[in-house]
Formats: sequence, C-alpha cells, structure tokens
Amino acid sequence: MEPSALRKSGSEQEEGFGVQARRIADLGMVPNLRRSNSSLYRSRRLQCPFGNSEKQENLSSWIPENIKKKECMYFVESSKLSDAGKVVCECGYTREQHLDEATKPHAFQGKEWDPKKHVQEMPTDAFGDIVFTGLGQKVGKYVRVSQDTPSSVIYHLMTQHWGLDIPNLLISVTGGAKNFNMKLRLKSIFRRGLVKVAQTTGAWIITGGSHTGVMKQVGEAVRDFSLSSSYKEGEVITIGVATWGTIHNRESLIQPTGGFPAEYILDEEGQGNLTCLDSNHSHFILVDDGTHGQYGVEIPLRTKLEKFISEQTKERGGVAIKIPIVCVVLEGGPGTLHTIYNAITNGTPCVIVEGSGRVADVIAQVANLPISEITISLIQQKLSVFFQEMFETFTESRIVEWTKKIQDIVRSRQLLTVFREGKDGQQDVDVAILQALLKASRSQDHFGHENWDHQLKLAVAWNRVDIARSEIFTDEWQWKPSDLHPTMTAALISNKPEFVKLFLENGVRLKEFVTWDTLLYLYENLEPSCLFHCKLQKMHHVAQVLRELLGDFTQPLYPRPRHSDRPRLLLPVPHIKLNVQGVSLRSLYKRSSGHVTFTMDPVRDLLIWAIVQNRRELAGIIWAQSQDCIAAALACSKILKELSKEEEDTDSSEEMLVLADEYEHRAIGVFTECYRKDEERAQKLLIRVSEAWGKTTCLQLALEAKDMKFVSHGGIQAFLTKVWWGQLCVDNGLWRVVLCMLVFPLLFTGLVSFREKRLQAVGGSACARAFFSAPVVVFHLNILSYFAFLCLFAYVLMVDFQPTPSWCECAIYLWLFSLVCEETRQLFYDPDECGLMKMAALYFSDFWNKLDVAAIVLFIAGLTCRLIPATLYPGRVILSLDFIMFCLRLMHIFTVSKTLGPKIIIVKRMMKDVFFFLFLLAVWVVSFGVAKQAILIHNERRVDWIFRGVVYHSYLTIFGQIPAYIDGVNFNLDHCSPNGTDPYKPKCPESDVTRHEPAFPEWLTVILLCLYLLFTNILLLNLLIAMFNYTFQQVQEHTDQIWKFQRHDLIEEYHSRPPAPPPFILLSHLQLFIKRVVLKIPAKRHKQLKNKLEKNEEAALLSWEIYLKENYLQNQQYQQKQRPEQKIEDICNKVDAMVDLLDMDHLKRSGSTEQRLASLEEQVAQTARTLHWIVRTLRDSGFGSEAGVPILAPQKASEEQDAEPGSRKRAEEPGDGYHVNARHLLYPNSLVTRFPVPNEKVPWEVEFLIYDPPFYTAERKEAAIVDPTGENPMGRTGLRGRGSLRCFGPNHMLHPVVTRWRRNQDGAICRKSIKKMLEVLVVEHPLSEHWALPGGSREPGDTLPRKLKQILRQESWPSFENLLKRGMEVYKGYMDDPRNTDNAWIETVAISIHFQDQNDMELKRLNSHLQACDPGVSARWQVVDKRIPLYSNHKTILRKAATLFGAHY
Repeated sequence: MEPSALRKSGSEQEEGFGVQARRIADLGMVPNLRRSNSSLYRSRRLQCPFGNSEKQENLSSWIPENIKKKECMYFVESSKLSDAGKVVCECGYTREQHLDEATKPHAFQGKEWDPKKHVQEMPTDAFGDIVFTGLGQKVGKYVRVSQDTPSSVIYHLMTQHWGLDIPNLLISVTGGAKNFNMKLRLKSIFRRGLVKVAQTTGAWIITGGSHTGVMKQVGEAVRDFSLSSSYKEGEVITIGVATWGTIHNRESLIQPTGGFPAEYILDEEGQGNLTCLDSNHSHFILVDDGTHGQYGVEIPLRTKLEKFISEQTKERGGVAIKIPIVCVVLEGGPGTLHTIYNAITNGTPCVIVEGSGRVADVIAQVANLPISEITISLIQQKLSVFFQEMFETFTESRIVEWTKKIQDIVRSRQLLTVFREGKDGQQDVDVAILQALLKASRSQDHFGHENWDHQLKLAVAWNRVDIARSEIFTDEWQWKPSDLHPTMTAALISNKPEFVKLFLENGVRLKEFVTWDTLLYLYENLEPSCLFHCKLQKMHHVAQVLRELLGDFTQPLYPRPRHSDRPRLLLPVPHIKLNVQGVSLRSLYKRSSGHVTFTMDPVRDLLIWAIVQNRRELAGIIWAQSQDCIAAALACSKILKELSKEEEDTDSSEEMLVLADEYEHRAIGVFTECYRKDEERAQKLLIRVSEAWGKTTCLQLALEAKDMKFVSHGGIQAFLTKVWWGQLCVDNGLWRVVLCMLVFPLLFTGLVSFREKRLQAVGGSACARAFFSAPVVVFHLNILSYFAFLCLFAYVLMVDFQPTPSWCECAIYLWLFSLVCEETRQLFYDPDECGLMKMAALYFSDFWNKLDVAAIVLFIAGLTCRLIPATLYPGRVILSLDFIMFCLRLMHIFTVSKTLGPKIIIVKRMMKDVFFFLFLLAVWVVSFGVAKQAILIHNERRVDWIFRGVVYHSYLTIFGQIPAYIDGVNFNLDHCSPNGTDPYKPKCPESDVTRHEPAFPEWLTVILLCLYLLFTNILLLNLLIAMFNYTFQQVQEHTDQIWKFQRHDLIEEYHSRPPAPPPFILLSHLQLFIKRVVLKIPAKRHKQLKNKLEKNEEAALLSWEIYLKENYLQNQQYQQKQRPEQKIEDICNKVDAMVDLLDMDHLKRSGSTEQRLASLEEQVAQTARTLHWIVRTLRDSGFGSEAGVPILAPQKASEEQDAEPGSRKRAEEPGDGYHVNARHLLYPNSLVTRFPVPNEKVPWEVEFLIYDPPFYTAERKEAAIVDPTGENPMGRTGLRGRGSLRCFGPNHMLHPVVTRWRRNQDGAICRKSIKKMLEVLVVEHPLSEHWALPGGSREPGDTLPRKLKQILRQESWPSFENLLKRGMEVYKGYMDDPRNTDNAWIETVAISIHFQDQNDMELKRLNSHLQACDPGVSARWQVVDKRIPLYSNHKTILRKAATLFGAHY
C-alpha cells in the first residue's frame, strides 16, 4: 500500500520541466569558469584517475565556496506531527535536527514562519562519491545544492569537476512518480530504445533520480545495458535531480569535507513517506529548500538547468550546435500534464509513449483528432477511463483547464510525437526520439537552407547516419555539395566514416572540398593522443614529418611558400590558431571559396591525414576515391610501419601493422587486376614517376616500406627479370649467354635473341652494346672477374709473395683499386638527389657494403705492412685474413640463384641463433674451465697457458678431446713442466713427487667432466639443433619472398653498374669522372626503373588504373558476401526482419481491430441514447426539445478500416476560426495567467457559467484611453482589462508590406514552381527571436509607426508616406496577438508597396536610407517563403500579399 503522503504529493512529485524559467544565470556569475571542448574533458579525465587525492582536495575546496545548502534558522512548532509522533517545525524537521541558534530566542520571535526570511544559505555539507551498499562497486557522484543555485555553477561542476563530456543531446524523462505497470514488450522496447539513443548520440538522461515510477524504469534500462556491455566507452550518463528533503537515509550522505565515497543504503521497506535514490543513476543533484518531506522542490531548478544546458553550444570539427533537448513522457498525472504544456510552450519536442497509462494515454488518444473534436466532454470521457481512481476529484474548472492545455499541446503537432508500439511504422523508441527532434527542427522557421543544415548538424552530432538517410537526404530538399562541406569537415574530425561516405554519395567532391584552409584546419584538429601530433610538436612542420615517414628518397609533398604567400602547411601547425570560436566553419568556406589554389592531390592529402591518425574505415573510404591508388596504398603502408616503430602503445602499434598489411594487400589486389588485363601497362605503373607522392615510383615505395609480398608478386618479378636480361630475350639459355661472353663472335650468329628484332637484324656495335650492357651479362662478367681476382690473390699469397712485389701482385693492386673506385661510385651515386649524408647512410645500411669496406680497409692495412720490410710477414698474415673476407663476398653473388639464394637467407638468420647459443655455451665453458684449472694446476702464471686450460681445452672437450690428466690414468711427469718454466709444456698438475702419483681428487674432476659433457654435448647442442630447426621452419615459409625482395637490390646494382668488369672498369670510371666532375652532368636513373610519362599518357594510365581498382573493390565486396560467416549473418538479419514484420503485422491488425471495436461500441451506445430520447419525447408530447438530442459520433470505423491512426491528412486552421495567440495561458511579459478558454467556449454566445477571468492592466507612462465597456469581437481571451496595450477597445496598427522581385545576376526574375519569387523587407528588433514586417502602432498625430521610423532616415519619411498612399490594402481587421484581452485588442491595416522595376528610383532611395538605420534594429531583404521566420500573424499578411501578385509562397 502506498503511503498517504506519496499519494497526496501526486502531481508535485512527478518529474518535469516545471514552470518556465524567467531568468537564467550567466556564466560570468561563477568565478574561474572555463569553457572546454569534450576532448579536453576526456584528456583531463585520463590524466586524473578517479581516486586521485589531489582532485578530491580541489573538489572539497571548490564546492563549499560555490555551492550552498538551505537551513531553517527559526523553529516554529507545527500543528502536524512527524511519522514518529514527534513535534516538528513548519519546515518539517524536528527540534533536534535544527541548529542551536534556531531553537534559542531569536529576533524573529513571535512572527509566522516564512521560508524567505527564516531559511538561510550556508556552505553545502553533502557531496562527493556515492556507493550503494550491497549493490556492487559502481561509484556515482552526488551534491546537495540550494534551490537558488545558478544553473551555470551546476553545469560547471558537472563538466569541469565531474569530468562529463558536453552532451550532444539532453533527454528529460518525465512521468508518473509512483510505480506503474507497463506491458512487457513495451517496457522492453522503451528500455532498449532509450539506452540506444543515449549511447549512440552521447546524450545525458535527466530524471527525478528516485527508485520509483519512471525513474526506476530508466534506472533498470541503464542497469540492463551495463550488464550486457563489456566496454567502458558506452557508459550512459544518467543524472537524477531529486529533492533533498524527501530522500530516505540521506544522513549517510552528509560529509562536510566530502564523501569519497559515501555509502548509501537503499531501504524501500523502511522509507515511509520518503523515497530512496536509484542505484542505477550515475550522478545526483539533490535540491534543498530547507524543508523536509516536501515533494516537487527540484522542479524549478531542474527546469532552469535543462534550459541552460539547451542554450549551450557544442563545437566539434568547426560545426557548432546548440544542445537539443527532448522530453520523453511515460504515464503521469496532473503534474506531468503541466510539464508537457510548459515544454511545448518553450518549444521543446515531446515524445509520448502510448500504452504507459494515464496522461500519456489521454494525449495519445486525441493527438490525431482535429482541435474542434477535442471537446470538454471528450476529455471528461477519457479522464473517466484512464483516471478511474481519482476521477471524482476532478472539478469542472479543472476539466476545462485540462481541455485547454491538451488543445494547445495537440495544436503544436510539430512538437508532439506519439510512440505507438507497432503502429505508424515505429519499432524503436530511439528512432522516435530522434525523429521528434528533427520534426521540431524542420517545423522551425529559418532562412534558406538553415533549417536543413541544422538537422544535418544534429544527425552528425548524434552519429546516426540511418536518421540522416531516411529523414534528411530525401527528395524534399536538394543539397548543394558546397552546403555539405562544413558538416563533412565535422564528420572527418570526429571520425564518423559513415557520414563521410554518405556525403560522398550525395555529391561532395574531394577536389572541391579540400582547400588549403580546410587542410590546415584538419591538421589543427588532430587527435591529441596520436603519435603524429606528438611528432608535429617536436618538428613543427607537416611536410618535414611526412618526409621523415616516407623517406628522403621522396620530394617534399608540400612546397615551401614564397615570402609573399601566407603560411601553408610547412609552418608550425600546433602554433597556428584559427579563430573558430567567433567564426563558424561555414564562413571559413565562404572565405576560401574564391581560392583556386588547391593542393596537388586533395585526395592524397586527406588520405594522409586519416592514415597518420590510424583511422581505418575513414582511410578506406578516402583511398577508394584516390587516382594513383597503388602508390597511395604503398605510401600508407610505409607511413604506418614507420609510425608503429615509434608508437609506445603496443595495441596501437599492432593495429598500425595490421592496417599496413591491409594496404599492402590492396596494392597487390589492384596490381593483380592490372597485370591480368595488360602486363606491359601494369609494369609501366610500377616505374611511373608519381608527382603526387614526392616524385617516386610504386616500386621504390614498396622497397622502402619492405612490402615483401608486393615485391614478390609474379608480375613484379617478371618485370625484374625483364630488367635483369636487359634487351635480351628472357628465354635465352644461360649457357648461350656465357658462351657468347667467352667467344665474342658467336654473338653475331644469332645464338642469342633480342627483344627488339631490329638489333638482331642490324648487328654490329649496337648489338654488342645491347648484349654487354645487359645486367645479366654484366653480372657474369663480374663473377668471372672476381673469380680471377681471388685465384690471382691466392696464387700471390701462397706462391709468389716476394719482398719486392711481382707483376702478379701489382695486378692485384690495380684490381683492388678498380674495386675501390667502384665502391666510391656506388657511395656517391645519387640519382634521386637525396644528399651525401643520406646516400652514405643508405650505403652503409647494406651488410655486403660494410663487408666490402672492411675488406678494402684490411687490404690497405696489410699492404702498408707488406711494403715495410720489417713487417713483411705480419702484412702477409693480414692479407691472408683479408682473403677470407673477399671469399665471403661470394655469398652475395650467389643470392641471385633461386636455389642458393633462399639458403643463404636461412644461414644469415641462423647466425643470430648461434650468437645467442654461444652466450649460453660460454657460461658452461668458462665455469668448467676455471674449476678444472684451479683443481689441477697450482698458481699457473702464464696467460697463454691459462687461456688454453680454461677456454681452449674446455671447448675441445665438447668435440671429444678429453684432457690427459683429468682422471690420472695417463699421468706422466715427462709430458709437463713441474715449475711451469718450459714454454712448450703445460705446468704439471698437483702430484705426489715421491710416489709420482696425482694428488688431486680424481673422483671430483671425473664428476665435473661428466656433468659438463652432459649439459654441453647433450643439452646445449640439441638446443642449438632445435633452434636451427625452428628458425628453418619459420623462415622457410618466407624465404622465397625475402629472396625475391632482396633480388631487386642485386638487379638494381648491376643495372646501374658500368658494363666492363674490374680492372677494365677503370675506363668507365674515367669517363664518369669527366661527365660528373668536369662537365657537371647530373646522374639520372635509367628509364627502366624510373620513367616520367607525358601528361596525356599518364592520365590515360591512371584512368585505366581507376577502372581496374573499381573492379577490385567490387570483387572484394562479392567475396565478402560469399564468405560463410557473412552468409549466416545475412540470413540471420533476414530472419529477424521477417519476424519483426510478422510481429508488426500482428500488432497492426490487433490495433485496427481494437479501434474498430471501440468505435462500434461508441456508436451502439449513442444509438441507444438516441432511441431513449426518441421514446421519451414521443411519450411526453410527440415533439421533443432539441436541446437534449445527443450528437452522434462520426463514422470512423467504416472510414478507417484500412488506415492507420494519424494517417489521414486534415486541413484545418490552427484555431478552427478562433483566435489562438490571444488565449495563451501565460500573458507576455508578466506573471498573469489567463483563465483557460477551450475552443468551444470562445464565442460570447456560448454559455460559460464558470468563466471568471482575472483583471490585468499594465502601468504605462502615457495616459491610457479608458473605455472598459468594449468586448473582444473574436470572443473570450481569459483575461479582462487593458493588458499591456495602449488603450481599451481596438488598438490600431499599420504594417507596410514592401516587396520587390527576386532577380539573379543577369537581372532576370527568379522563379520557383513556375511562379515568380518575391523579396520582402523585414526587420529584427532587439531581444526578439523572430523577424517582423516594418510597422506597428502609431502615436497620436503620426502617420508612420514608430518602429518604421527606426529603420528610415527622417528625410525619407515624406516619400515613404507617399508610397503608402499609392499602395494597395491587402488586409484590414482583427489581429490575433498574445497581448489581446477581453477589453482590448489589436486591429491592423496592411498596405502592399511593390517595386516592379529594379531600377526604380524610389527603391534605390529606400535602400540608401536603410543603410543608415538605427544600430539597434536590423533590416534586410528576404525571399518570400513559407519558412520565413516571421510572427505567425505577419506571415498571414505576407501570404495574402504574395497571392495578390501571384507569386511563390
């Protein structure tokens, strides 16, 4: 059974917006308030952990200084007792709960208790973290605030100290505060939809925060989501605004220094008339007015807070939107109706959930009816059905008030959305909520495309591309691509790829979108957490960072600006700040729209921007738009791999590597399509110079990125083979080539064939030049030369090494000099103009080059020693060692072999295993050797013999050479030196000299030897074998790729090498020296590896590549659909859709049947009443009075058999012929509330016995004309008196309608739907949200209205009076104005002044006079359209003027 107090509080306890906020506190009221964007909040929250003590200290000091509570300072005994039977104060608290000062004699003694005087503010004592005992470890935030706390302070607390992100949407859930029952399906739909909309849009949900009624439903929805969600990112922010004095167990929350955390016990059984907080809310604002047990205290503060939040602007990506607010209604009583009325009045859209009960169902039942059919009797009937328990408490005046409010609510259909389960095509509450917001936004009056633009901004902020597709991108509005640019930027910055894809589908062209300003703005808004942002802070230049990532072989992507140019992307991006606070991004686009200077490739620039932030989906969409797609994919792979090396976060690094691998596969896929179509053109793509990517080639990018899979592609290997064979045919046998090398004349016999038949036919020097310049021939000539060099070197070392160098040795020196010259040429060979330092680093990065340099340096050292007679032998030793290094160089030569090449790679990888193995082996060798040496030998002082005994002998023991004296069996003193004096014999072990026997413990040395051999021979050697086996198996899978990748280096080396082998290569070096040094001719890469195409040829090649890229993407989509997992998912989706359709159809049928049955019951009941009246009339006299004839209900059942509720289009005036604005309950600019007057009671002829309107007459400076006897000609308004009008009776006004034809740049009249378009002169006055026609009330004796004079200079007044005299009257009569009363009203005369000719002198004079208008008033010419934001009565006049000229409206 519910507590009586809870029932009494009924309407007060229900949640809602409450009364309309009159005044909103400014941000300036709070000290040190800072406005930050959501990224700052997020970074702050990441930097400051939840339990950070420093943060708690700041909160403990800030809250008491800025937030107060209320305390009763004067105890006045109340006639009522508490639940425990104790004496309480008028505030509801007992004497013990008051401060000592409140119970002592006081200055207020003897006076009545007044909350304004006897309740004072003091620093709050309840704030911090809240934990619900026994309900898990979820931690929330709470604070106790005074009811007078400015909304700006609370908002600052939530965003700055609680760390909440600024919301994209505010959802205020209101309804019944008492527990109520909902259908299980409706409850499930509501919970799922509410949480979905909050999660996807980043919304705040605001409720009453208690564990009852609608608040409990919201809390359980959040709880269910939390249990099913496995990630923190989807946390739903649920804020409870509750009354402090009605919270049970609130004593546990009182912590003067803050509760971190405060433990709260949820005790429903012992709460009595109070309520408990809901454990599923994340934040609580507890409103205190100094009383106990009074419900509804929080409503005014909640209303102000919601209005304040909805007036804040959230800026993201250059697009700023005011935070939208929506009211969601479940069930509810009288207080909920008041909340809905206030929300509708304030322009807040409301979503009514039908089927939840009471007020929600009453409004839902009549929402689709015309206003004329919503009568007092109908509302009385609905109340009797849905308020059965309390229907008898409804008085006639209250029912009239309900009727009036419901009429006003239903009249604003654009703000009212009824969610019907399974009806009107609705399935999800989240869609209904977002559609309600868009419908409200669509209904608002805006200039031009501002309305649609605002809706699109909302959809982007909510990240609901489904809503954008279904509600915004329709045939109703044609979007210009330029209008989508600001929201495109916002979608890019906030990483919403689905919207980027949607905008591209709707006409956005990246070449037009990406300007220098846009690109600069995008880089200014990089994610602060991304690695590229950190690198920019160090290096300051985008171009510099990109060149570091791509490699120095590329040219800078962005050219250095001239001094006359304004800063471009080469300047320090973090230090350039655009004024985006005061200037919208749209104005940025308008400012830069005149620029014709674009980046070289806008798609490339946007792709790089997405890649450096590791945005996979976004980059994929942009890459699909790129032209040079293979180069773009390889460049992305290179950038990502470089970034992954520096990324400290392991997960991010792995994601980058995965994405790099994905782009490598994309490059492979497109190249495969190209290669299948045309091998020659595909190979052209490989070596084409890409201007967009720093004048590099696809092949270079792949090599620098180490994309082995791409390089090992069959098409690329075929190309490399083609380069390897030069102008020779690749099908020539190697034996033929070698034979022609050895026997030169065979070349002219046709033994080898050329690719160009011309060479075969011509022969001679051209044929020889083509043959000997082929890399394969150069390679084999160098092999023969190198073998000859090694043979000659070996011969000199072993046979002919004389004190004076022989001719053979001199030939070796010459040969080596030619090798030195060749290595020098390779070091300085710089066709890409990378610079000496880069080329040196690149040269020494190759292992074989290091080996070459080491061999040459060692040879020079040996040669130096050899030429000095005293060091002849050491010189020979050094040269002998150098011979080994030259022999090792042969391994590089063998890498070209398909058989030996992969094996050499495996050997190189195994060398690493050997080094790790040697470290483990050294531990055992040294430990055993030292122990053995110390046990056997006493004080051996010869270092060489110590090394032999410790290391050398121990190492040989592994291979079976057991030391002679280890066990004493072969002990012989003749084989050793007793004192260690013989340099050729080891020192004798410990022995008994007299008995000639060993004195060391033989058993110990034997055990050590066995253990040593066990671990080294069995364990370590088998470990090495296992390591080799693992390395072999691991590398074997990729050796082919590695070999193909490294094959390129060898091919490029011999492709750029002079044809002559050493030592004849010196002639080529001499020629090269003359060309480079003397003639200054720069080096150029051969066209076979880097080819710059003509523009036409390049354009055709790129178009062909784009076409095949589309084929690749289509194939990828097809393969994705053919995957078994995808097929299963598609089948599941189809089954789910079918089940939903079946459920929907069932619900539609049942709903239609219920409606028709209800209509039939109503018809039968009215028929019975009619028959009863006929019988009674006939019985009395045969002629009955018509006063009692019942009005038959319309025949809905037959008309709506196949129609859905609300599907009929009703054409009705907003007031059905009655004035509407003049009956608004709140009189403007006052606290006066009108008497509610429903439509049917407006005419004076209709009897309205309870009509008792208040009297209101505002004070005016000038004397008002007194004529209180007049009555409003349009009927009752709910208010007597003059109001704020100037006089009683009619108040006359004048409204000129100044129009001209709208013309284009050529001077032709613009048309829309065949009709001509007008422009009208409108003005905006200070503190006004709408524009208005120029005009208003006239002062006595004046011919022009005062407001019209404000926009015209005084010298133009006479001419304008003449225009008025010549004008045409379009309307004269009553004006429906909110200021009208029963005794005073406005009557206006509207005169049309139309300028037919654009060169009219009067028009030019008027425009010149408008330019010098009052600075407080704005005036402009605006296109006449039904969406023009004018006052409604002015729009009626404007429509009549447009009709007069047959113009578009």
